[in-house]
Amino acid sequence: MTSTTTQQTNNWLHLGISSWTKMASLNLVTLLCFGLVVLVNSYPSFSRHENQWTKLILTHHWPKTLCTMEEVSCQTADKFNYWTIHGLWPDKGQSCNRSWHFNVNDIKDLLPEMEIWWPDVLHPGTNEFWKHEWEKHGTCAAVAESLNSENKYFAKALDLYKKVDLDSILKKFNIVPSSKYYSLDNIRSVIDSFYKVKPKIQCVSPSQGEAVQTLGQIEICFDKEYQLMDCVEDEEELPNSIDDLFVFESAQQSEFSVCDESMPIYYPPAHEEY
Repeated sequence: MTSTTTQQTNNWLHLGISSWTKMASLNLVTLLCFGLVVLVNSYPSFSRHENQWTKLILTHHWPKTLCTMEEVSCQTADKFNYWTIHGLWPDKGQSCNRSWHFNVNDIKDLLPEMEIWWPDVLHPGTNEFWKHEWEKHGTCAAVAESLNSENKYFAKALDLYKKVDLDSILKKFNIVPSSKYYSLDNIRSVIDSFYKVKPKIQCVSPSQGEAVQTLGQIEICFDKEYQLMDCVEDEEELPNSIDDLFVFESAQQSEFSVCDESMPIYYPPAHEEY
């Protein structure tokens, strides 16, 4: 083999090795980029600016109303004759990390209280309600260090619920389940005067031909330091919209909406009155 041929061979070898090295490097970069994309997508999306919430909404619902609107027997409504927790909702973001699945074992120590204060009145004996609330709202609330685990999230909701003690306060001011009707102002003024904040009070609209709405849900709000704050700045800002009705997804069209100022409110007793 001549020196020229040898040099050409070496050049081709060098070119081949160089090309292979470049391809390997490119593949490595591609692999690293793909891994980074996967990591970013799997990391809680609350790291993104749009999911940086500023308000927590502690939502209570009245079990009897919930069962009535779903047209189910809901025998548990007789047992839960007090306001129970619907959820603790950040004001921004939903399902922020779909890979962060609910694990009931993470809240084993809380289950006795969860079953009392945060029951699934429609589907007793299952974890679906808590699973939904964690995956839809808890994974977004977890941007706060004090809520950055499943256990912390549910424990904080229970803590806030007990501190607010909405059921006792309503009773203290004689807002109790009854066959008589209340005005929205009756209920709102009690909450305004005691907590010094504006709540969001929701009802089920009357059926056709009826003129009475049914009390169903009350929201009390907190800032990031867990201090009470207004749920709304102005009554005119209140929308008539659904908040979080996963458990209410039946064929029924009834839904919670902001109570009508001009219409009387029925606060139904857990047990039928005769």
